[in-house]
Amino acid sequence: MSFSEEFALLLRACYPLIYIPTTEEERLEKAIATGAKKLGNRSVYIWDFVDGYQENPNNTGMGKRNPLQALEFIEKLPDKLGGIFILRDFHRFLEDVSIARKLKNLARDLKSQPKNIVIVSNQIEIPIELTEVLTVLDFPLPTTQEIKTEIQRLIAATGESLPDKLVNELVRSAQGLSLERIRRVLTRAIASHGKLDPEDVELILEEKRQSIRQTQILDFYPATEQISDIGGLDNLKDWLLRRGGAFSERARTYGLPYPRGLLLVGIQGTGKSLTAKAIAHHWHLPLLRLDVGRLFGGLVGESESRTRQMINLAEALAPCILWIDEIDKAFGGFDAKGDSGTTSRVFGTFITWLAEKKSPVFVVATANNIQALPPEMLRKGRFDEIFFVGLPNQEERQAIFKVHLVKLRPHNLGNYDLKRLAYETPDFSGAEIEQTLIEAMHLGFSQNRDFTTEDILEAASQIVPLARTAQEQIEFLQNWAAAGKARLASRKSSLSDRIQSQLN
Repeated sequence: MSFSEEFALLLRACYPLIYIPTTEEERLEKAIATGAKKLGNRSVYIWDFVDGYQENPNNTGMGKRNPLQALEFIEKLPDKLGGIFILRDFHRFLEDVSIARKLKNLARDLKSQPKNIVIVSNQIEIPIELTEVLTVLDFPLPTTQEIKTEIQRLIAATGESLPDKLVNELVRSAQGLSLERIRRVLTRAIASHGKLDPEDVELILEEKRQSIRQTQILDFYPATEQISDIGGLDNLKDWLLRRGGAFSERARTYGLPYPRGLLLVGIQGTGKSLTAKAIAHHWHLPLLRLDVGRLFGGLVGESESRTRQMINLAEALAPCILWIDEIDKAFGGFDAKGDSGTTSRVFGTFITWLAEKKSPVFVVATANNIQALPPEMLRKGRFDEIFFVGLPNQEERQAIFKVHLVKLRPHNLGNYDLKRLAYETPDFSGAEIEQTLIEAMHLGFSQNRDFTTEDILEAASQIVPLARTAQEQIEFLQNWAAAGKARLASRKSSLSDRIQSQLN
C-alpha cells in the first residue's frame, strides 16, 4: 500500500492523531494536500511555532508561539467543518502536561468529526502517555518515477535533451535521496556547466554518501576488494559467482527471484567481512554497512524508528548490499536485556523484513558466536544460505600468503617458499597470516633489508593464534557445521587438514 493510499485510509477511518516522521516537509505537505483534494471536504491548515497558522487569511498568525492555542483553535472550529491540521515540529511540545492532556481530549472528540491532526517531525519522540492515541505513519523516500519526473523537469528547464540511458543512470544514482537533495545537487551541476552530463552521476553519488553519513545509521562503504583477494573458500566463491547476474532484468525474465542474503558464521579473522566487500565489488552494487548498535536510542520509540529508517533507506538504494557485521553482538541473548523489550521489538521488525522483503537488498550478516543468535535468525527463509567459514586449511593458507605477497612483493614472489609457510602455520586465520607478514616486514625493515621466508617464520613463531586460545569455541562451531547446520565455505575443512598433519 502506498503512502497516499494508507493516509487516505486513516482519514476515512477517523484516526484523529497521526504522527509522520520525515525530513521532507515540503514534499509531505504536497502529498497531504493532494490527498485532501481527493476527499473533497478537507481543508489543510499548516501551523508552526514561529508563524502560527498560515495560508488561511481568516486565521493567519493564530497560535503564534503558542502550541496550546494551536490545539484550542482546532477544538473551537465547528464540528462538521472538515480539516487536516499539519503541526510542524510539534514533537518538541509533547512532554508538556497541558499539551499532552489537550491531545488526549482531542483524540476522543475528533473521532466523530472530519478532522485529523498530523504531527510532522524529523524524528519520533512520543511520550509514553501518548503512545495509545498517536498513530505513526512512515513517509517513504521518493519513488523511481518521482525522481525521474523531477530530473526530467530540471532537464526541460535547461532547454537541452538527454538520452534515456543517461536519464535512467541519473535516476538510479539518485535513489535514496530526498527530492530536495536531488534538486540541490542537479541545480548545482546545471549552474556549473549549463546542462547535465554523465560526469554529474558522481556528484549525485557523493551527495548520497553525505546523506547516508548524516543518518548516523548506515555507512556508504567503498568496496575495492575482489573475489580473487579471498584465499580459499572455494564453495562460497562458487556460490557467489553463480549468482553474479541474479539482479539483472534477464534474471527477472527467466523467473528468478532476487537473492535474499547470506549468513557467514565463523571465528574472527577468517575472511567474513572481506567476503562482504568482495561481493559488492564483483556484483557492481553499492555496499552499505550497518552498525546494529546505532539502531538503539534512549528515547521511547526511537529504536523502532531508526530500524524503519534503515530499512526504508536500504530499499530506496536497492539494488545494494547491506552488510551487518557481528550481528550476534547486537541480538545475542536479547531476552536477558533489561531494555523494556526494545531489543526484542527491533529484532522482530528486522527478521520480519528479512523474511518478507521483495526489494533487491542482499543482506550479508556475519557472526562469530552462533550460540548467541536466536533460533529465529537461523530459520530457513531469512537467508538464502548459511555458510561456515572455518580456519583455512594448508592449501588455503598457501593461497592467502600468495594473495598478500603478490600485493607486497609482486616482482619477488618467487623468493618466498609459500608451501613451507603454509605448512608451518597450522591453525592460523587469514587475519593472523596478514599480521605475520607485517611483523616480518618490520624485522626486515629494522635491518635495512627485504624480509624473507625465515623472517615470516620467525614472526609466526611469536604469534599465538586464536585457534589455541579459543579452542572450545572453534570445536563447537566445527561440530555445529559438521552436523549439517551450515554449508562449508571451503571444499576441504581445516579439521581434516589438522588430522592429516597429525598422521604425518
